[in-house]
Amino acid sequence: MNTEVVRVNSKPRRFITGAVIAFVLLAMPLSAWSEDQQSITTLRQMGKAFASIAEKASPAVVGIRAEKVVKSRGRSSETPFGGPFDEDLFEYFFRRRSPRQFERPESKQVAQGSGFIVTPDGYILTNNHLVGGASEVKVSLDGGRTLLAEVIGTDPETDVAVIKIEGKDLPYVEWADSAALEVGEWVIAIGNPFGLSHTVTAGIVSAKGRSRIGVADYEDFIQTDAAINFGNSGGPLLNLDGQAVGINTAIIGPGGNVGIGLAIPSNMAKVIYTKLKEGGKVVRGFLGVIIQDLDPEMAESFGAEDTKGVLVSDVTEDSAAERAGLRAGDVVLELEGSPVTSANELSNRVAMYKPDTKVEMVIVRNGKRKTITAKLDKRPEGDPRAAGGGVETQEQLGLSVQTLTKDLAEDLGYDDLEGVVVTEVEPDSAAAEKGIRPGTVIMEVDRDVVRNVKEFNEAIQKAQKKGKALLRIRSEGYTRFVVLPLSEE
Repeated sequence: MNTEVVRVNSKPRRFITGAVIAFVLLAMPLSAWSEDQQSITTLRQMGKAFASIAEKASPAVVGIRAEKVVKSRGRSSETPFGGPFDEDLFEYFFRRRSPRQFERPESKQVAQGSGFIVTPDGYILTNNHLVGGASEVKVSLDGGRTLLAEVIGTDPETDVAVIKIEGKDLPYVEWADSAALEVGEWVIAIGNPFGLSHTVTAGIVSAKGRSRIGVADYEDFIQTDAAINFGNSGGPLLNLDGQAVGINTAIIGPGGNVGIGLAIPSNMAKVIYTKLKEGGKVVRGFLGVIIQDLDPEMAESFGAEDTKGVLVSDVTEDSAAERAGLRAGDVVLELEGSPVTSANELSNRVAMYKPDTKVEMVIVRNGKRKTITAKLDKRPEGDPRAAGGGVETQEQLGLSVQTLTKDLAEDLGYDDLEGVVVTEVEPDSAAAEKGIRPGTVIMEVDRDVVRNVKEFNEAIQKAQKKGKALLRIRSEGYTRFVVLPLSEE
């Protein structure tokens, strides 16, 4: 049988393979180029969005120059208005430079910052530390006009101020709901850093609810990495709709922007603005409690399911809290239907209500939930936080105590207080770690009153079975609870 051998021409196959490889090689850079173009397009769109916001909001952002005549007390920097040169008040709050050692009988001091118009007829929101106590306030508008402003009201406790210029149909910034703001969202700051008017910077929301910074009594700051410098004080922090979510107020750092700027949230600022506009000052509600945050040990001791809520460590006599039936040891879970997550939050929220407002609270007492209603008092002037034997050593606790006699109580300023007073604290002990110092008065152990050293020792011995002791203490005008570990030996 004849076998026919068919020869296949290899050239076409090699041609097809080469064409495929060439296509792949060509397609790869085209795909990468396409992705680059898409990224560039996205960046262009973002840039256009920022430009649109700046164009919309910048006309409503103003420069502020506040003057104050002060009498020297030997050091010119004793006033927050700084020295004889034009300085922003951030110099006072955050640089803390050495005082200048020269005297003047009387001097004019100047602070420069920012603000933003919030109504067409010229109401302007800014910071108290910028215009508070000023003898003259001038406002520079977009376009170069300068007008005198009237100080409508200031609130040092939130660092918010309202001023007004004469005008109508003025550009203004709308409010946004700062509660809806989320960490990671883009925000834009506009202001006059170092006197450079209408400077626009962008960043994200780094955190919310920042407190205990030391700028104001009531703090609930938005933290942002948008560049904020000396002079941005009082300017708006804007969302991508061009609405104000906050007032730029403070920076954290030795001087200038380090990526940590703080803004008063718009929801707080709006409440203060309304009160200042209506009455020129802020009158706050007052509950009359000393409160503290919960930790896991505290939560377990007071029957709370977790650390959510706020522990009441003391109740002011004849206060709204006492009349409502609140007691030391109660854990506040909700205020007016909304959860309470920290002592700072509860304090801020109560202060936003007017006196005589009735508020409903959900509490936990001895492990059981209960609802109570309190009619708020007016917050008193001054500091509202407080209403009001032989030496024995407790080695386990790392402290020594003695009975708080009547004479000793008077000497220490603890009139009508019963308990034991701490006379010595071991360094690095559990007591020292919890902030107990000589002079601290221990009033209760595990919710039982202790009136002398004998009762205190008996209560500690009883608490050893649980391996810890819950102490109710008083120190420097504050009453609070602490949990100290104990061994069974």
